[in-house]
Amino acid sequence: MDFQLLGPFTARHEGRPVLHGSRRQERCLLAVLLLHAGHAVPTGRLIDLLWDDAPPASARATVHTYVGRLRAALRPYEVRVETRHDGYAVERGPHRIDAQEFTGLVGQAADARDPVERIGHYDRALALWRGPLLADVADDRLRARLGGRLGELRLSAVEQRARAQLDMGLHEPVIADLTPLLQEHATRERLVAAQMTALHRTGRRAEALRLYGRTRAILADELGIEPGRELHALHERMLSGDPRLDRPPGPVHAVRVDDQWLPWTTSGHPALEFCNTYAGWGGERLPGSEWLPGYATLAVWAGHMDLIEERQTDRLRKLALHRPDEAAAALDEARRFRADLYACLTDPQDGRAFKAVAGVVEEAARGSVLTRREDGLACWRPSPSAGLRLPLHAVARPVGELLADPRRFTVRGCPGRDCGWLFLDESGRRRWCSLGTCGAGRSSDGGDGGPRPAPNPLRL
Repeated sequence: MDFQLLGPFTARHEGRPVLHGSRRQERCLLAVLLLHAGHAVPTGRLIDLLWDDAPPASARATVHTYVGRLRAALRPYEVRVETRHDGYAVERGPHRIDAQEFTGLVGQAADARDPVERIGHYDRALALWRGPLLADVADDRLRARLGGRLGELRLSAVEQRARAQLDMGLHEPVIADLTPLLQEHATRERLVAAQMTALHRTGRRAEALRLYGRTRAILADELGIEPGRELHALHERMLSGDPRLDRPPGPVHAVRVDDQWLPWTTSGHPALEFCNTYAGWGGERLPGSEWLPGYATLAVWAGHMDLIEERQTDRLRKLALHRPDEAAAALDEARRFRADLYACLTDPQDGRAFKAVAGVVEEAARGSVLTRREDGLACWRPSPSAGLRLPLHAVARPVGELLADPRRFTVRGCPGRDCGWLFLDESGRRRWCSLGTCGAGRSSDGGDGGPRPAPNPLRL
């Protein structure tokens, strides 16, 4: 069962609308219960919401009648309306409620470290809104009473998405999204700040300054206040020509390949480089530190490491545009494989991680084909039949080779506080990875300023 509350109220089962013959107040009552799914809503509260300040004498009996009709209509779809003390509750179940899905996606976005992943969660969350909450069954007063928290969360999601888009250099989408919203929420200072920044970075500084002036006037006329400290500081930075406003912070430890940022090479082995697509496993994730923000980066990285051919990279990127869900699934699988591989390499006793890695390596081996290179020598390549999983199968081959090579026991994790990148120490003397910032100015004797213990020490 699919319930949609973020817009006109609809209830569907396998794509077909149900409850279309129910009274408006019955659907409104069900919507209230769905907004509180899993929790009882007292009958008095339901009466207050449905009739506001003028309930009829028969209100309690009418609510009971409405609930009876809803139970009969929902019973075939296994949606239960339970009596709890002096109230009612819709039991949680397999049915989908878009308001709950929206809240969950916003929570996932807040937890996501990577801006691309964060934007994706916010996009999916905001796309659930098809208009005002319960547009066809609630008036403005009831909507304000029911949806205050959801409305605030929606605006906050827009603000956070705009911030992530600005970090990614996506200035035009911010302008397009916020322009209509600012007409309705002209005093929302975070929206104004994001719009000003986007306008400034697209060469429209005068518009950004005019927007500040309009906002300041509206705040004074409607609320009797001046702009807050952050918005005022942004205005001052624009007036002074602060160069830091001109572009978002770039990724750390990166090189540009085609149109993608890739991590610096630190180990010389594809399997380890695949693990090192984080700018640091040892500390808090830094902005821009996720080196697999999207499928295009995975495909370009595999081509850059000569694991797949250049023509395959182009083909995969085009295919990913036509099959976004399949590309997202392949990217998620690659990230899981990377995490399992890192665990496997930093702890040889981790049987779970080894089993997970081995499963992917074995699958890739079964799909490998022997091809002839331009120099006449043969080599094993993943079969194109792997589709969008081709980069994963391509890196799995050197992973299997490394795990079967005695050099596997020379893998070390950089002890830098915020690093943890892996490298081969065949000489037995290396202490740090090849990043110039790791180990700089530190002695090698382990004394003051010496190398810190590796964040994931090997247990050999």
